[in-house]
Amino acid sequence: MDYKALAERLLPGEYPDLEYYEKLYPPRDLPKGAQVTRLAPSPTGFIHLGNLFSATADERLAHQNGGVLYLRIEDTDLKRKVDGAVEAVISALKYFDIKFDEGAEIGGDDTYAPWYQRQRADIYRAFVKHLIEIGRAYPCFCTEEELNALREEQTAKKEITGYYGKYAKCRNLTEEEIYKNLDAGKPFVIRLRSMGDPENKIKFHDAIKGDITVTENDQDVVILKSDGIPTYHFAHAIDDHFMRTTLVVRGEEWLASLPIHIELFNVLGFPLPHYAHHCSLMKQDGDTRRKLSKRKDPELALEFYRKEGYFPRAVKVYMLTLLNSNFEEWYLKNPDRPLEEFKFAAEKMSKSGTLFDIDKLNDISKNELAKLSAEEMFDFLKTWADEFGTEAQKHAFDDREKMLKVLSLCMGIGGKKRRKDFTTASQAMDFIKYFFERPVDFETYRVDGATKGAILRGFLATYDPADDAQAWFAKIKAIAAENGFAAEMRDYKADPEAFRGSVADVAEVLRIATTGKANTPDLWTIHQILGADETKERIAKAIN
Repeated sequence: MDYKALAERLLPGEYPDLEYYEKLYPPRDLPKGAQVTRLAPSPTGFIHLGNLFSATADERLAHQNGGVLYLRIEDTDLKRKVDGAVEAVISALKYFDIKFDEGAEIGGDDTYAPWYQRQRADIYRAFVKHLIEIGRAYPCFCTEEELNALREEQTAKKEITGYYGKYAKCRNLTEEEIYKNLDAGKPFVIRLRSMGDPENKIKFHDAIKGDITVTENDQDVVILKSDGIPTYHFAHAIDDHFMRTTLVVRGEEWLASLPIHIELFNVLGFPLPHYAHHCSLMKQDGDTRRKLSKRKDPELALEFYRKEGYFPRAVKVYMLTLLNSNFEEWYLKNPDRPLEEFKFAAEKMSKSGTLFDIDKLNDISKNELAKLSAEEMFDFLKTWADEFGTEAQKHAFDDREKMLKVLSLCMGIGGKKRRKDFTTASQAMDFIKYFFERPVDFETYRVDGATKGAILRGFLATYDPADDAQAWFAKIKAIAAENGFAAEMRDYKADPEAFRGSVADVAEVLRIATTGKANTPDLWTIHQILGADETKERIAKAIN
């Protein structure tokens, strides 16, 4: 068969010599040991925790040795493309401090551009044409109905599904049959003519899993679709080579495709990059573990963490805890050091399923937020409120001085021990809501209505905003004694039966009347922040 003539018929026109692309995309000038990694999502509009998991590893492995992290968009499937998806990817990952050096909508060193696969179609076609010319690729005219029937037959026979061996119906078409189909205008795809034998095994070193063995590929996979756009398998091999990727970090679900990728790199004459196949993120569901699900688990979407207002550093700390087995110990010893100082290692990544525990993330988030100053917390909460908050939450930041006092109190700044009440921005704003909006929901008073009224009226009668905390509390003690409560806790503990309760119960009545909550930070300070008029109005309203 005249393969050169066939190649010209299938892909007519002049293409550059393949060496042209080697010169166009030269090896990168980087320090010894530097890695070039990439994140290469499809523009589907859904950016998820798995993307952040991989991107965190990519970013650390590239940047800790002076390497490059780039963003490539794999848009070969137009059916899945969503407008604005690329910007959403960049925005979501930027929030979590993933810094790309170059890529789609980012720019950078355009030596290796473009970063959208559909814009690189001519490069792929040049290599497809070359493979046809050397007899390593051929046209396939099978219809979707024929391929479905093929899969059904293989499934019924309990054989491996795919296009291979005796099932590769177009692999051995004669020259006459091929041209007859072309002359009839039949649509076609281009398939790889695999030379693999499933009886042969390939030894492969994975940067995470270590030495593994895979079976040689014998599938004649599609490399160019009928619209002239390549499949992911083919495009990624060419792009990883010419963008000079040295390490590919990806999920272990891609291990099944590894034999195909090994053969593609070999037939193209490219050195194989290193691969690191990481485990899936799992969730404890009752007594079993399962993969996080887009349908079942809202926490899979990165947008969940932004809307809830998770502190970016807290999420990154947790990602590193999941990614490297020795990170947690390092961080306990170096809680305030830049995360970039941790020496990340692919071989320290888990070889089995990684359990995602949102409760542990919440604990880390509380610790990280507790380290912030009031000013830093103000900026974090305001940024969140401006994007996701209600109008009332946005207006809470109009009085900066008041908000800083609120945050200082609720974070325990200046006290003996920092409080850890804040988990996320949304939870924090709900926690401090009573400072800016009068409560409408009240926790249950533990005293009867008459006693409650007597306590509140007694407070209004003696309240003086000029009182310091000691004078203020002395009046609360007096109200307690007047209503049969122990003014001193030691008296109540010595003989609880002699009293209706203690001064703490009296303070709780005032606390609920003021904030709606039975447990809050220091009540005197709350009254000082609210001001005399607002404090008295809330107490009066509670009486009524």
